[in-house]
Parts: sequence; structure tokens; C-alpha cells
Amino acid sequence: MAESIDSVRARAEERDEQVKALVAERGRAGRLQREVEALAALYPVGSEKPSLFATLIGVKDIFHVDGLPTVAGSALPAEVLGGTEAACVTALKELGALVLGKTVTTEFAYFEPGPTRNPHNLAHTPGGSSSGSAAAVAAGYCPLALGTQTVGSVIRPAAFCGVIGFKPSYGRVSTQGILYYSPSVDTVGFFARTIEMTLLASSILCDGWRSIDIWHRPVLGVPEGPYLNQATVEGWEAFSQEVRVLEEAGFTVKRVPLFNDIEAINTRHTQLITGEVAREHAERFGQYSSLYRPRTAALVREGQSIDDTAIDAARSGRELLRVQIEEEMAAHGIDLWISPAARGSAPKGIESTGDPVMNLPWTHAGLPALSLPAGRALNGLPLGLQCVAALGADEELLEWGSELQKALDDD
Repeated sequence: MAESIDSVRARAEERDEQVKALVAERGRAGRLQREVEALAALYPVGSEKPSLFATLIGVKDIFHVDGLPTVAGSALPAEVLGGTEAACVTALKELGALVLGKTVTTEFAYFEPGPTRNPHNLAHTPGGSSSGSAAAVAAGYCPLALGTQTVGSVIRPAAFCGVIGFKPSYGRVSTQGILYYSPSVDTVGFFARTIEMTLLASSILCDGWRSIDIWHRPVLGVPEGPYLNQATVEGWEAFSQEVRVLEEAGFTVKRVPLFNDIEAINTRHTQLITGEVAREHAERFGQYSSLYRPRTAALVREGQSIDDTAIDAARSGRELLRVQIEEEMAAHGIDLWISPAARGSAPKGIESTGDPVMNLPWTHAGLPALSLPAGRALNGLPLGLQCVAALGADEELLEWGSELQKALDDD
């Protein structure tokens, strides 16, 4: 076990000189060796092992992890950002997982990017804000990594990096022990190479996870209208092809107008998270504003001008949107919505992490979302299919997602 983990770590650190998915850590090899030895002492040869025994995981650097500093991609002193270990990290460790390391995040999970590059093409972004977590899984460093989503920070980088990304229903995974961006929408999610690992992680981390058997294929809904028009031409064409593949595989697809007010939804969500991030950073920004990078500082200052009444109205809009979406699902017999996981493939350069607009309305409504690898763009980079279920139907989403993945893989 120790030899295997050490070799994986060594390969990851060697490749990470280019990919830069991991936060630099002095003494990583020694720390992991000690943790391996402690794990082996708990579970000697011949004993029954827990479900994540010796599984390496990556942890986005806005989660607190015992023994590792949290700096959230910023220049602020680590002691200012410290806290008790995140509940989800502890839960994974208790079942035998070992933290390979902190993964790079954009500054405070906003748009100021870190140094991470897309493992499929180093000239392109991996997406964000969970940049390092997506890249670490895609590069083969670890089979599971934690991230968060406030707009599209799990689903989009999963699509850009060609891995599975899962954002559970809002509130199903504890956010205790993370640095908040926007408490009203922040959701812990994760990246994995397989649906099986996604299901295992979900069963551990999602509150009240149910064991279910599903005997029917999902009816798929395509949300037609101005929302889909936000995709690039290539993104739209790729999505249309994915829909044809699913129809040919026997899935029923219904095209239903939805989000005709997408601009208003986008504005409302942006106002909500901008107002909340300013309040989350009020004390720190007052003391350390000079250490914030330009776009993050501008975001906080903009949020300071948004009053509580506007924030409360934006929060109320979340419930209204969720009801609207689920009413359309009931009226048309839709089990899952499908749409592009991003506007197109990962943009060139690492100055931007890409546009999260294809993820925004689902996140605003708090619905569970899954990104499945879905072919390649003309430039050879991965594309993703976004699948969304009703609130609380996370179990059904992953079971149906497995069926969809098989159909897409068989094409």
C-alpha cells in the first residue's frame, strides 16, 4: 500500500510541474507516509477494510483540512483563514481516504484564476473555480476530488477536463468547515473518473442517501429558448448530436420552452452572490483589501453597494424558479433536463476560466446536476452533457446518469 501511494504521489508531483493542479506542500511525501502507516495500523492485513481504504483524494483549497493551511488561492495570511476541518473531509477520512493534497482554486472561488492548466491541452483553462480538483482527477492523480459550486464551479470544469462532475441538491452535503462565497447557494460537489466512485462518495456525503431501484428509463427534457442560445455554435451542434445519440439509443426526448427570462435569472443570481460575498468578506476585506486581486476586490466593493432588501428578493427568487422548473417537469412528464455543461470547450489561455451561464439557472434553483463526458470538440478537447433532476432526486439522477453515460460511450 505504502509503495503504491508513494509512486502515485511521485508521478502526480512530477506531472504537476506542468499541470499545477496541487497547492505546493513542503513535506508531502513524509506526511502521506505517516498517514499510510497510521491507516495500516488501524486495519492490519486480513482485517476488513473501509470503503475508501487508501484512496487518495484532492481537496479544493477553500476546505479546511487538519494539518494543511487554507489560503483559497489568495495572498492573505493562512492564520486569517483557518478553521476546523470540513465535515465532508472528515467523513471521507474516517472511511480510509487519504488527502493527496489541497487543490488549486481561483481566488476565493471567484474568477481570478490560479496557475492550473487543462491536462488535455496545457494551453487551455481547466475551468474554475474548482480548477485543481477537476485537473487532478483528469490527470490521474486521484480518483476523487472535492469542489464547490456557486454558479458553475463543478459542472463546467468537469466538462472542460473530461471527467464526471456532480453537484448535489442544495443543502444535501454539509458545508461546515469551508470558506463561503455565497451561503445561499454554495454547494459541495465532487469530481470522479467513474459513476461508481461518484455514487460511493454521494452515499457517504449526501444527507439521507437512499438505496433505490429504478425500473424505467428517464424522459429527457431539452430546455429550448434563450437559455440554450447562450451556447457557442460548436457547443450547440455538439449538444444536438448528443441528443440524437440518446434518441437513437431509445430515450424519449421532449423539447420544452424554459427560461424565457434567462437574462433576469442571470442578473438575480449575480446580485445575490455578489451581495453575499461582500458580507462574507466584510471583516477581512476591511483589514486586507490591498492583498485581494483586482477582480476579487472589485466584486467585494460591488457587493457592498447591494442592500439587504435586494439580496432577500434574490433569495426568494430561487424558490420561485425551482417551482417553475418542477411544474414544467410534472406537466410534460420529464425526469431529467439535459443541456450543454458549458458554452463550448475549454477556452484557450488560463487568464479566464470560462463562462458558467449554462449552469447558472440550475444552481440558482438548488437542483442536483451531473456533468457526463460527451465526446470531443473539433480542437480535441472534451465536452460535457449536463443532466439535472428535481430537488432531492440526487439518487435517481446518478442512476439514470449511468444509463446515459453508457449510451454516450457506445456511440
